[in-house]
Amino acid sequence: MVTFDRHRRLRSSAAMRDLVRENHLEKSDLIMPVFVDATIQDKEEIASMPGIYRYSLNTILDEIKEIVDLGIQSIIIFGIPDHKDDVGTGAWEDNGIVQEAIRKIKAAYPDLIVIADTCMCEYTSTGHCGIVKDHKVLNDESLEYNTKVAVSQVKAGADMVAPSNAMDGFVAAIREGLDKAGFKETPIMAYSVKFASSFYGPFRDAADGAPQFGDRKGYQMDPANRLEALREMKSDEKEGADFTMVKPAMAFADIIRDVRNNTNLPLVAYNVSGEYAMVKAAAANGWINEEQIVNEVLVGLKRAGADLIITYFAKEVAARMDKK
Repeated sequence: MVTFDRHRRLRSSAAMRDLVRENHLEKSDLIMPVFVDATIQDKEEIASMPGIYRYSLNTILDEIKEIVDLGIQSIIIFGIPDHKDDVGTGAWEDNGIVQEAIRKIKAAYPDLIVIADTCMCEYTSTGHCGIVKDHKVLNDESLEYNTKVAVSQVKAGADMVAPSNAMDGFVAAIREGLDKAGFKETPIMAYSVKFASSFYGPFRDAADGAPQFGDRKGYQMDPANRLEALREMKSDEKEGADFTMVKPAMAFADIIRDVRNNTNLPLVAYNVSGEYAMVKAAAANGWINEEQIVNEVLVGLKRAGADLIITYFAKEVAARMDKK
């Protein structure tokens, strides 16, 4: 008689499959991105990201209440200022749009973890993530300004900063700046492995942060590279990062696994705007089952090694968890 392994024994029913499931998605895994816009009075849907809005200071708490009521414990906040200049002043002003929003959110919902995206691209007239001279993004000069941004965000009440500027040494500079300002206990969620990706397109519409010339390939990573990702992650870990991140997520699950295998830091996957938009567009055309696809994607990121997932699907997923 032919002998063989009977793997199907563990797939015989829904209850059996639940019993042996290796990876689970929980509400505590989800971080919801939030956009606050100084140029509007209400809220405006982002055309390329159906169901995602820019909120004014007048309406931001409506969104936060919905997030909190769904049981999501963390948000990451992005700002659209009412003015831009060469040094991104709006990113680090005490009365900047993100700073004002953080104060308002923390006053109303003190237990919500508010993560501030720490970058300058939405605030500079060039649309680049640092200081520009002669069409070149200056690394060391940019560190000074990104540190000012981080300190101002934490002074406003941010629980954590998430520097996304992709400058060399950004974690070390921000850690030193926060420590000197008396914020030694504030963690840094570093965008350690950030690829120069075409998946960011809808976000640049959402945050009005597209470069006015050139691109960001001089400071974000080449999507073809794997070993470079580990070098970037190890540098950030050495400089004092408390979390590490891989961005984008879906096409970079191998990188998430590589990073997971090489660090004990909490690992974040950013399920970015283009990934969200593709699923929404395919679902709108009836080509896929959105709920099943989203669950498969997010559980896949957990399987790859992510501890936390920044995703625009967070509210929808949390609502479905409640129904089940």
